[in-house]
Amino acid sequence: MYLVIELQTNSGQMTNLAYAYETQAEAESKFHAVLSSAAVSSVEIHSAVILDEYGCILGNGSYTHGEENE
Repeated sequence: MYLVIELQTNSGQMTNLAYAYETQAEAESKFHAVLSSAAVSSVEIHSAVILDEYGCILGNGSYTHGEENE
């Protein structure tokens, strides 16, 4: 089992979405899809992490958007 967690932070408020997958390939596909969307998102900080069933981090990434980063 694998878990992809999407984090979105705006004005100090964080939300998260979690997606569970049976295979690593499926989880990696979702992980990259989240980061693809995050690259062009208007969310201030848009991140993703992929974990295995032991809680080991297999990958993580984030994008920061805002006037100071444009």
